[in-house]
Amino acid sequence: MRVLAVDDEQLMLDMLVDRIHQARPQAEVLPFGSSRALLEWLEDTRAPFDAAFLDIEMPGISGIALAQRIKELSPDGNIIFVTGFSQYMAEAFQLHASGYIMKPVSVKAVEEELDNLRRPPSQDRTHRLRVQTFGNFEVFCDGKPIHFSRSRTKELFAYLIDRRGAGSTMGELISVLWEGRPDTGSVRSQLRSLITDLRTTLRQLEEKSIIIKRRDLIAIDPERVDCDYYRFLAGDMTAVNAFRGEYMSNYSWAEPTVGALHRLDEREPEPKEKQ
Repeated sequence: MRVLAVDDEQLMLDMLVDRIHQARPQAEVLPFGSSRALLEWLEDTRAPFDAAFLDIEMPGISGIALAQRIKELSPDGNIIFVTGFSQYMAEAFQLHASGYIMKPVSVKAVEEELDNLRRPPSQDRTHRLRVQTFGNFEVFCDGKPIHFSRSRTKELFAYLIDRRGAGSTMGELISVLWEGRPDTGSVRSQLRSLITDLRTTLRQLEEKSIIIKRRDLIAIDPERVDCDYYRFLAGDMTAVNAFRGEYMSNYSWAEPTVGALHRLDEREPEPKEKQ
């Protein structure tokens, strides 16, 4: 499930995102600090979403006007208004909104709205596999967390994600996963077992083609996953805003990528051409 959330007050936005995460722990929640930011993302990506939680009283484009534009761009998306005022209720339901929540937002209220959406959530997504690298490394398939039978299998997949499709040799993987251990036949046998375990896990999810194996090289097909790291590198502002300085925090070998992300994050945005 993909959920959008917009509020011009950062504290209120953080609270709303937290309540949505509590109500739907596996949902992909995209926060926006303004109506304009959400519209730019939607106009650029035309990405589907299941629900959009909109504050109403915002500077520039109000939540009501924002909802009207969203319905033009994505008519199948559910709109849920979140506000401290009741006088907008008539306007909201003239727009066929799915719900109307009064602040302060509670987990129960969010859960009830998501349980009773006007239009059912869509299961049709370009990528079934979603990879979260900002913070700890986690992997989801159809919104549900993937269970890896071995922690090193998960770490192997994390390293291949970090490589972004570049092939890794057996020797390289051993130096990363067994830091300080010599490259012996026994360790190579363990690595082959991890590769088999990873491919088995993905095959059970009907996503086996993500892994590319060529002689002594193994890689992933980056086009087959939805990854916040990849979207960050592509300039997706939602991913850029989601980066809070942490990347695959559970793995020390990821530190060089953290440094690269910080350098990219500090770049001055290019000035837009005048119309």
